[in-house]
Amino acid sequence: MGLQDMKNKLFHKVEEMNEPPEWEKVLAEEQEDMETVANEYQKEEDDPDAVESEESRKAARNVDIPQTKLNLDATKEYAVIVDDVVKVFGEEQVLKHVSHAFERGKVHGIIGNNGSGKTVMLKCICGFMKPTTGRVLVHGKEIGKDVDFPDDIGIIIESPGFLPTKTGFRNLQILASLKGKIGREEIIRTIERVGLDPALKKPVSKYSLGMRQRLGIAQAIMEDPDLLILDEPFNGLDKYGVEDIRKIIQDLKELNKTILLVSHNGEDIRLLCDTVCEMDAGILREVYHDEEE
Repeated sequence: MGLQDMKNKLFHKVEEMNEPPEWEKVLAEEQEDMETVANEYQKEEDDPDAVESEESRKAARNVDIPQTKLNLDATKEYAVIVDDVVKVFGEEQVLKHVSHAFERGKVHGIIGNNGSGKTVMLKCICGFMKPTTGRVLVHGKEIGKDVDFPDDIGIIIESPGFLPTKTGFRNLQILASLKGKIGREEIIRTIERVGLDPALKKPVSKYSLGMRQRLGIAQAIMEDPDLLILDEPFNGLDKYGVEDIRKIIQDLKELNKTILLVSHNGEDIRLLCDTVCEMDAGILREVYHDEEE
């Protein structure tokens, strides 16, 4: 089977597996997920043992899934290494011995049904959640041990959150001030790059869904990070917006950036990704690898 045939076969598989739901349903599901995560975080603050109890850790060890051994190629550089990660919420095993190494400078697609564990894995990579067992390394540093959060990373996970009464430019200016890496000119160029007007006086609360998504992508890329975590970055975009963001991702790949891309759209996966992994009920496996890259 030729390379193009493999890509086309994968494309059709994604389309069949991930029938895009109506946008309103997606928003409702994401809001429910965010509330669940917020409740779990509150439990951790009130009682550190409420979530990550000994019973949870014991349940993690008893997951009836064989541990996947990492086979790292000494000739390659890896931006992200997920090593035997298990995540348990109460009695539910969300990630089951997930092991995978994401090579530097490539676009890695992650597919799977809603609720399969994709976003939870991304949050473990970003340091937003702690694995019950296992470890995550980003740029060679273990998250939660060497650093709390990865350095040099841009993130868009779930619905981008902004100060609703501020303009898009002011929101990015406030975020950029936290690290002090970039100034006014870089922010303006980034806003223009994603197809928005940096001089727009409209507050974010008046933005359309597509405009907010573009602004979310702008905040992820504005500091020129080496690693990008993009969870459904095309949500809410019209066909012109999708073309714009695909072009940005392709340009970033040319600059040797590493991108982890979650998308329900098989066309995005087919056009952009060098490798594809499928998450199914908390189990991750690679289903495509472009050997010609």
